[in-house]
Amino acid sequence: MRLFGVILAGGQGRRMGGADKALLRLAGRTLVARSVDRLEPQVERLAISANGDAARFGGLGLPVLADDAPQGPLSGVLAGLDWAAPLGATAIVTVAVDCPFFPGDLVPQLALAAERSAGGVALARSGGDDHPTFGLWPVGLRGALRDFLASGEKARVRAFADMQGAARADFAGNGAFGNLNTPDDLARAEAMIGAGI
Repeated sequence: MRLFGVILAGGQGRRMGGADKALLRLAGRTLVARSVDRLEPQVERLAISANGDAARFGGLGLPVLADDAPQGPLSGVLAGLDWAAPLGATAIVTVAVDCPFFPGDLVPQLALAAERSAGGVALARSGGDDHPTFGLWPVGLRGALRDFLASGEKARVRAFADMQGAARADFAGNGAFGNLNTPDDLARAEAMIGAGI
């Protein structure tokens, strides 16, 4: 199985005062750089899904994938699949850029879970809660996802994943998938790193 990674960095950061969350700094490093460090060792190739000026990610040396028609995270998943398929990937694994503490074994655990899914899809779950932006998506889903996004249905990640019979990969606790949505969240994460947590 050839697994590529896609960092979903297209959020609008409304609760962060409109800031580009990917470029926010946590303990001196951008959130996108932290995501690259965590995901890159787990996948064969890596890209960033983001709209706007791709040059803002130029220092990372990674492809930046824009959405054809922005409809939330699923548009980023589709852009990732369209990038990965001609390069020979079997599937992509997506992560949210604003969750800097996601597990170091995310990809192997999602791959194991995907074996239990008829459609080969898996989502991360912890504490009984799904984290749908953390998922494994086979490249063969491109057509189905394109049709789903064109259907006018509300583009909910979990809804599409469950249509494909998505399995869940269970992870301990909730902290690993905590989103940094507000300045207070960012300050708490900074304090955790400072305390060595």
